[in-house]
Amino acid sequence: MDEFLYIALGAAVVIGVLTVWSRLWTFQAQKPEEYEGIGPIMDIREHLNGPIACEGVIYGPTGRVTSRFVAEFFAQWDGNTGVMREHFRYDSGSTQDREWRLTLSDDGQVVAEADDLVGVGDGRQAGPTLKLNYTIKLTQEAGGHALNVTDWMYLMENGTIMNRSQFRKFGIKVAELVATMRPMTVEQEKKEAA
Repeated sequence: MDEFLYIALGAAVVIGVLTVWSRLWTFQAQKPEEYEGIGPIMDIREHLNGPIACEGVIYGPTGRVTSRFVAEFFAQWDGNTGVMREHFRYDSGSTQDREWRLTLSDDGQVVAEADDLVGVGDGRQAGPTLKLNYTIKLTQEAGGHALNVTDWMYLMENGTIMNRSQFRKFGIKVAELVATMRPMTVEQEKKEAA
């Protein structure tokens, strides 16, 4: 009986340490307020506006690249309400179109809606960052799973946005996305339209 008690106690300690570690010192533990007062200041109505070029990679659960993509976004705002349309081209040859509907509050809170979300996403912009949390429902071709997403965007000095997203199922990281988003030049727009 003592052996079982020691094993159960040991398992409880390990689970407790991992829980504290994940809540205090990991990607998901970041808070928008940690970035307040650090410039440049992100305003999604300005920095996620107009034509945007995007390139990125998706990593699987083992940390290996499972997919690469390029995308064109177009975002427009009417006051604090915006729509961002996205067109992705993956290295597999497949394409995907998505649309975000965003609402920004005066205090920096963000509400995000999209057809492939389960419910509504929420987040906050602070300093040079934007954090969004949402649950995305994958297409049937991708397994149809609902994944919890933590999405961080970091504004760089030159106007480029670095995006890092982690996708979790039952609390376990199953994928990660790293991408850049930057305003398209007139020449890029013409090339993409051709």
